[in-house]
Amino acid sequence: MLHVKLGYTFTQASGKRQQLDNPLFDLLSAIHSTGSVAQTARHLGLSYRHVWGALKKWEETLGAELIVWERGKRARLSGFGEKLLFAEQRARTRVLPQIDNLVADMEREFALAFDPNAYVISLFASHDLALPRLKDFMAQQAKLHLDLQFRGSMECVAALSRGECLLAGFHVSEDRARGTLTQQTFKKLLKPGKHKLINFLGRQQGLMVRHGNPKNIRTLQDLKRPEVRFVNRQPGSGTRLEIEQLLAKENIAPASINGFDVVEPTHLSVAAAITSGQADAGFGISAAAAEFGLDFIPLLREQYYLVCLKETLNEPAIIKLRELLQHSEWHGVINGLPGYDTAAAGEVISLRQAMPWYSFKTAK
Repeated sequence: MLHVKLGYTFTQASGKRQQLDNPLFDLLSAIHSTGSVAQTARHLGLSYRHVWGALKKWEETLGAELIVWERGKRARLSGFGEKLLFAEQRARTRVLPQIDNLVADMEREFALAFDPNAYVISLFASHDLALPRLKDFMAQQAKLHLDLQFRGSMECVAALSRGECLLAGFHVSEDRARGTLTQQTFKKLLKPGKHKLINFLGRQQGLMVRHGNPKNIRTLQDLKRPEVRFVNRQPGSGTRLEIEQLLAKENIAPASINGFDVVEPTHLSVAAAITSGQADAGFGISAAAAEFGLDFIPLLREQYYLVCLKETLNEPAIIKLRELLQHSEWHGVINGLPGYDTAAAGEVISLRQAMPWYSFKTAK
């Protein structure tokens, strides 16, 4: 059995960074998309000889053929090569939140070591593709360091109340009627007079299916078909709450869905499971579907909030963060992500404005 060894390096480069780089999978991915060793070499800025030699070396190390190639025909990955590439993609998406948490911990310590005046904002947040971009944007524009850790929505809000972070990120669907699962869950966690909400982003959630939708999945009712394999999100996540709320609204029993108990920790890992053929459908955000070339069936719009304690709202770092969220430059960063909107980003709203189930006694 082969073993994995991780390492890290320092870089001055900002912007979107790829974690867990491995040159083997750069080669396999390029061959998979180009069908040519020569084009792979040009795409990666390497010589043909280097690419060919590297492939042969990896085949010797792994003890299996990686590509199938005949002169005059397209190069293609072998069956083992295809499985290896999909395994890496799926493994990467499943562990990236933990890797991002580890990187955040290390960067926080190094930032404090090199800059004694650095502002650090600790954020426990539900998984979202825009948050790593926000982290880089804050560092570039205001030298604010975002200590970002991904957790389930409910766990994030609970951690905020315990004083474990400065901000918490969570999302709720627009269906916030009295008696919904959203009310039952978040009314216990969020307290008027104690918590304040900051608008972050609007997102589209829906069903992700394989490109071309071969199982002809159109609605939630289609998930009950026995041949359709579903992949779910973990209990405690905001997305899992929304799934269960939608099913309850349509009187669909979770037990009637094949794979309802099969869970993945992030939107990206759900998308990877579908891409690799492990499932036919899953629930997630539009941007995750686009990342993996999946078809997307929108089902709801939700609002992603950043929540803090009332006394934290006017701290300099939080004020600066709110200003950055309102900048046109930040809105431009988000424009590249499908299914997002930045309406009212950075604005502070009360729980009563956002959650209609809160009621207050008026003074006589």
